[in-house]
Amino acid sequence: MTTVAPAAVARPAPPAGRRFRLNWRVALLGVLGLLVIMSLARVVTGADDITSAGTIGAALGLAVPIGLAALGGLWSERAGVVNIGLEGMMILGTWCGAWGAIVFGNPWAGVIAGAVGGALGGLLHALVTVTFGVDHIISGVAINILGLGVTQYLSKLVFTEMQGGGETQSPRIPAIPEVGVPGVGGPLESLERTHWFLLSDIAGVLRGVTQGVSLFTVVALLLIPLSFYVLWRTPFGLRLRSCGERPVAAESLGVNVYFHKYVAVLVSGALAGLGGAFLSIVASGIYREGQTGGRGFIGLAAMIFGNWRPGGLAGGSLLFGYTDALQLRQGGTSVHALLLVVAILLAAVAVYQLTRQGRHRAALLSGGFAVAVFLVFAMTDTVAEQFTSFTPHLTTLLVLSLASQRLRMPAADGVPYRRGQAK
Repeated sequence: MTTVAPAAVARPAPPAGRRFRLNWRVALLGVLGLLVIMSLARVVTGADDITSAGTIGAALGLAVPIGLAALGGLWSERAGVVNIGLEGMMILGTWCGAWGAIVFGNPWAGVIAGAVGGALGGLLHALVTVTFGVDHIISGVAINILGLGVTQYLSKLVFTEMQGGGETQSPRIPAIPEVGVPGVGGPLESLERTHWFLLSDIAGVLRGVTQGVSLFTVVALLLIPLSFYVLWRTPFGLRLRSCGERPVAAESLGVNVYFHKYVAVLVSGALAGLGGAFLSIVASGIYREGQTGGRGFIGLAAMIFGNWRPGGLAGGSLLFGYTDALQLRQGGTSVHALLLVVAILLAAVAVYQLTRQGRHRAALLSGGFAVAVFLVFAMTDTVAEQFTSFTPHLTTLLVLSLASQRLRMPAADGVPYRRGQAK
């Protein structure tokens, strides 16, 4: 007589941690909570500059070229083409933007020229990677080198013949006008100077983003929701993103994968070129060799931090721009106050990981970092100048290491594609 073994009773799986979902309400509460923490740090340390209008305005200006480079990387990588040539495309944008503004006597002509210069770099990257199948990383490195060499040659050829120009810089560039919300600057400034808890900080932030803002900055900010709409709310955007996820499946449904990859990389180069044009036309008012300072690579980090989403990369760009602005304005004092903010944020992350996600090891690690940062804050009065200049780059490393657990790149990002391939 044969016996049938009873079916194994399946054990219930342990409850998984709740998945975090970001929406506008959560983002608004997060911004408000961050302002409360920063206001507390300002009151405790006396570093009024961490939420001043000057710092916020400078942070916004410093975030724009990083954000444009990140947005360029988003377009390219959503179509499956890795673009580490953003730095070279930005370099082309700085030179072409300055040249266009000077030759035509109009800064907006320089903006268009900067976009065209970056798009030419994108066209070369698309030709090499999409058509000829060269490794994306090798092509990006080559474009970075090529962008630097081409602009050095063009500067010696063109700018040395112009009054006020030279081998490494251009003459002065016509300025783009600034705009502001009328009637609110005075009241916000008065409220900011009272140094009241939270209210003065909100006034400083609002004054920084509503007064003395370049029209180029306004255009750059509008490109973020525009990119989201095109990529996530239109059939064209769906087809483009399918090329970065499953290009063979997209091809089987009639999508021209090569065409969409070319468009994506061209737009990527144009956006990076706009970031370069912003540096020469708005940030400096002059072209100088080495002006990008690695912002193309920081933009790539901001895109990764933002999980290949427009809203996330905008937040990452603002974070990097803010740390850069902070170390430029008050140096060690402001960065020292920022240590208290970081310690509180790490403690909050540890509590969230422990209570909402059940990740005990991650919570222990975050809590340990919070204690270490707080001890550094408590035992020091300022931060050395050598460290403050490294703050933006250190922020890039820390943010990427902490965000690495939740990142998901497009499935076919960087994977060579050939029409008609089996898989």
